[in-house]
Formats: sequence, C-alpha cells, structure tokens
Amino acid sequence: MAHRWLRWPHPHNPIAYGADYNPEQWSPRTWREDVALMREASVNIVNLGIFSWAEVRPAPDEWRWDWLDEILDLLHDNGIAVDLGTGTASPPPWLTTLHPEILPVTADGRTLGPGGRQHWRPTSPVFRRYALEHVRAVADRYGAHPGLAMWHVSNELGCHNALDYSDDAAAAFRTWLRARYDTLDALNTAWGTAFWSQRYSAWEQILPPRLAASYPNPAQQLDFHRFSSDALREHLRAEAAVLRELTPDIPVTTNFMVMGDTRNMDYAGWRHDVDLVSNDHYLTGARPDAFEELCFSANLVRGLADSAPWFLMEQSTSAVNWQPVNHAKAPGQLARDSLAHLAHGADAISFFQWRQSTAGAEKYHSAMLPHAGTRSRLWRDVRDLGATLRELGEVAGSRAAPSSVAVLFDWESWWSSELDSHPSELFRYRELALDWYKAFEALGIATDVQPVDADLTGYRMVVAPGLHLVPADLAARITAHVDGGGHFVTTFFSGIVDENDRVLTGGYPGAFRDLLGVRVEEFAPLAPGAVAALDRAGHGTLWTEHIAVDPGVDVLVRFADGDLAGLPAATRRPVGTGSAAYAGTRLDPVALRALVGDLSGRAGLGPDLDPAAAPAVVRRVRQTDTTRYVFLVNRTREARTVTAEHGYDLLGRREVTGSLDLAPLGVAVLRQPRPIDHDECSLGTELIQKTS
Repeated sequence: MAHRWLRWPHPHNPIAYGADYNPEQWSPRTWREDVALMREASVNIVNLGIFSWAEVRPAPDEWRWDWLDEILDLLHDNGIAVDLGTGTASPPPWLTTLHPEILPVTADGRTLGPGGRQHWRPTSPVFRRYALEHVRAVADRYGAHPGLAMWHVSNELGCHNALDYSDDAAAAFRTWLRARYDTLDALNTAWGTAFWSQRYSAWEQILPPRLAASYPNPAQQLDFHRFSSDALREHLRAEAAVLRELTPDIPVTTNFMVMGDTRNMDYAGWRHDVDLVSNDHYLTGARPDAFEELCFSANLVRGLADSAPWFLMEQSTSAVNWQPVNHAKAPGQLARDSLAHLAHGADAISFFQWRQSTAGAEKYHSAMLPHAGTRSRLWRDVRDLGATLRELGEVAGSRAAPSSVAVLFDWESWWSSELDSHPSELFRYRELALDWYKAFEALGIATDVQPVDADLTGYRMVVAPGLHLVPADLAARITAHVDGGGHFVTTFFSGIVDENDRVLTGGYPGAFRDLLGVRVEEFAPLAPGAVAALDRAGHGTLWTEHIAVDPGVDVLVRFADGDLAGLPAATRRPVGTGSAAYAGTRLDPVALRALVGDLSGRAGLGPDLDPAAAPAVVRRVRQTDTTRYVFLVNRTREARTVTAEHGYDLLGRREVTGSLDLAPLGVAVLRQPRPIDHDECSLGTELIQKTS
C-alpha cells in the first residue's frame, strides 16, 4: 500500500472534517443553506454520491448529471473538497428488474429481494459489468474536476452481502478452490473428506456450505469465508483498476468496518488495495466498555495503515438507528470519541451524515445537522469540534508512535475458532483479544493492535489471545521472536489447528506446545455463568483445562477448586532472555490485570502512564521527526487531574509543567520536541505520568 493521502486543497487546515452528504434528498435551495452551515462548522470535505446510482442513471438509457455537476461546483466554490463515491453500493430498481439473477442467495436457498441496500452478488458477472460501466462513466465525467480529493469505491463492502450462496458464488468458489489446491486430491486431503463420505471426484460436485442436514465440513466453511472475503476484495480491485486507469493521480479508498462483530472481511489483505486506509466505526451502546472497544478498533486500523494517517469515514454524532436501543451521546462525548480516533492516527474525522434525513430507514440516525437544526446542543458540539480540529491542524501528517506491546489480530482465527461443533459455542475471539488489550491499557502500558502478518521486530511483548489457526510459518515467526529475546503470551484454544482447520496432534496447544512447555490432553469448558476459583484474586470463566508443565516452566496461577484444584491455570516458560506464557482460562478483569502486571514486570516492561491514572486516562502519542504530540483522553465523566510531562497544550494554549486538569470526557494534546536520539522502536520503561 502506497499510503497516498488525498489530494488536499487546504494547506492551512489539513485535518479533514466532514460527513456523507446526500444532496439528492434535498432541494437546490437547501444545498446553499447546507454549504453555508458547512463553512460555519469548518467542514472541508464531504463524501458525495455514495448511493447515487439511481439518481445518476434512472433508467438503462438515461443519464442525469446536472444535479451532481451543480453540487460539485457549489462545494468546490466554497472550499469544500469531495470524496466522490463510485455509486455502486446498491443497484437501482431497473437493474434488478432486468437482471434478478444479480440478487444474493442465503444459505437456505432464499433469494433476497431489492428494496434495502447492497442487494447484489459479489461474484455476479452481470452486476460486475454494469457496476464497472457506471464507475467508468463517473470517472470520465469527474476525474478532472478540481474539487475531487479522492475516490470512494462502493460503500461498506460486505456489510449486507458478504456471504452469498448462489450458483454464481458456487462457480466462482470452484474457480477459487482450483487456484488454491490445484488438484482434487489436494483439496480432499485439506478438507478431510474421508470423514462422512465427502470425497469429491469432480470439481462440479463442490458447492458453497449451504444449509445441510448436519454440520457442513468445517474446512469447507473456513475456505468459503476466505473465498467470500476475496470475492469482495476482487470487486474492490476491479473498480479501483478503472479509476486508476482513468485518473492515476487521484487516491482510491473504500470504507472498512473495523468495529464490533463485523467479521466477514479480512482487511489485512484488503489494505494493500487502497491508497489510504479508511474506516467506519460505531459504538455499541449496550456495551459498558464501548469506549475501550473504540480504542481497540482505532488501534487495529492504525496497524492496518502501518501507522500512516488514515481516514475515519463514518461515525455517529449521537444515536444510531439500528441497535435495539439507540443511546444518545453524552455532552462532550462527540469530541472525546473523535479526538480518540485522531490520537490513534486518523487525519480525517467524518460522520454519517451531514443533514439528518426526514425519510428512509436512517431518518432516526443522528447527523451533524440534526432535525432540531442549529438551535441544538448537537449542532454546537459539531461546530466546536470543527474549531478544535483547526487548532490541532499541525498534528496532521504525524504518525502514531509504536508501543512496546502488540496484541495480534487474525481474521482467519476469528472464523475458524467460532465454527460449529466446537468445545464451546460461547467462545468469542474478538472479545478475548479485547480483554487482554484492556488489561494492558488499564495498567498504563500502551499497546498496539496488529494484524497477524505484521513485522514483530521492535515489540518487547507479543500477545496472541485465542490464536486458533496457526500455519507453520506463523509458529516459526513467533518462536523466532522469543528466541531473539521477545516475550510471547497466548491463551486456551490457541495453536490448535493448521491453515486447513486440521488439528495439530500430540496434545494442545499443538503449534505452541514446545515453545510454551505445556501440554493439554482435554478441554474442560465451563457452562454459562460458571466460574473457576483461582489461588489469587479474581476467577476464571468460559474455559478450563488440565495443564501439564515441562521442567523449568513457572506456574503463575493455579485453579483452586473442583477437579482441577492445584493444577496450573497460567504459566510462563523462560527462554533465554525471552519467555512464553500461557493462560488456560478466561480470566476476569481482576485476575487478568494481576497476571498482565506479573508478566510485564518479569519482562522488564514499565507503564507509559501511572496505573493509578490509567483506568481513567488514555495516553497516545503521534510524532514527526522533530515533534511529539501526546494525547491525554479522559474516558470518564468525572474531572481528572494528572501530573503530565512538560509540553505545550495545543487546546489549552499554555505551557504545562506540572499538573493538568482534564474535564469530564476531556482531551489535552501536548506538543513536545522529540528527542534527537529517540529510537522509534524504543522499548524503554520510563514512567511518563503520575496521578496528582
């Protein structure tokens, strides 16, 4: 990925600020009011034309460009740049009427109808032909427009149509499998088709894992996940190829959805097909740790972007419309959440959408300009955030500083670990990774989140919770990291299968058994609500197992009751100056923080933020060759006072030499000179802050 930033026309206000703008929902008179209010709010970019296919081409032989010409000129004349959508996210009614064969099919054979959005098959050659024809027409018309900042391919690819089981998908799946395995013998071996009389004798016999009388083949399910992600990726590449052919100087992006339970797209691969990484993120209102999940997701996006600036394409100003109960944001939360993304490397803060709709499925989704208009707290918050981002303009272009700890994230382990017919249907891969991330952060230890193929060089500690699927090369990379003096931590249900979902025999956790110095013969998952007592504070949930340890392995935590009383629950094996540690249960927050503190201390890792402050305050650093920007974010609704390192507070406009007051949900950004001898991969353990 080239990390090309957008063609940006605002050198004196380089942080992008804006929203999806849907002028087709409004009259031209409203457009002029919108642009005036955008200028008042410091909006300098909008995402335009995202769902405009039916407006631009209302019939097969009719094109209407006049409205889009007018709004592009109006925005450009007012200094507002455009991230222009290709418009292909949802096919118009005339297309699904002419070609109902483009509609996706569910696993139980139902064809999904039009009337919503994203009602198309990623593998449909008919849809692809019409979509690329539309992309070419849009690029031909607007590629030279001076207001065009970048291209926006489709929208949230895979949000509603990631898994399609149609005949088009079946044919494409077989083609994908031929490329992966070459021969049927190789496929039969990889899928273990000797089980349940599933051996294939012709490629045409292979189908997607449709609804079956019993559990579909798990390796087939895993490959179908891979194929489905790749099919969407191929559509991204096809649209991007047209855009790059016609407008090679205009960056191309698409909005990822690194958030919550969105799991069907392997963005670790997709990141190489865009010129800059963009992401949508929405809080899950029912989560008590919603802000921590936001930071985890933003951190993973930073990892996907390789610490280069990225674009927050969508978030909500307040409530969304699609959760069971849609919670409004508290006063100050809009700014705090936005600046938290900025702290993790975003150089663009954007929302869905500019003006709140009065019709359609998203009319109760909040917007920058709400139904209540400008006489509202939400509008004042939007306007104030725009002014804040102008004050922080110098931060743009800086890179997120690396941490000494990385949590690894792997979409293939997510898919494989949550397949059916497993030891526990309660296992949740992303939640386990988030557990460990929160524990390090709560102790003041800044932690990166990296895709599993990331370079581990420079990380003092690598944590891989629930890394279920481990090919031989990944196991070798992790072993080399430990042999080189690094510290590795993993958990139950890790290292269990290879890339074909085939169990690594000889005792769990197969891929890491020798490295960890532990051997597990059988899993003992817990019933819902059950807990496992430990010989220290806290308890275990979800999972237990009978762990046998090799000589030289330290037992850090033991089970304290039941059949496993006295047996290891967490271990650590010293390996030269490195180590390999293992947790055989899902530790509750108290027990997990204690274990993380123990492992970090043994590894020589000190906090970046005093643990007494860390549960309330998040610290993140961005940097250039000469300057550091220290973000201090109060995650709580109570005022906090911290003793901060020396720096100039860009928002408070004052030098800070001692204590710093953070308002409820408040943020401070300290500018500091970057030490000349600063090593970007430094693993120093200097205590940065203390509570007052």
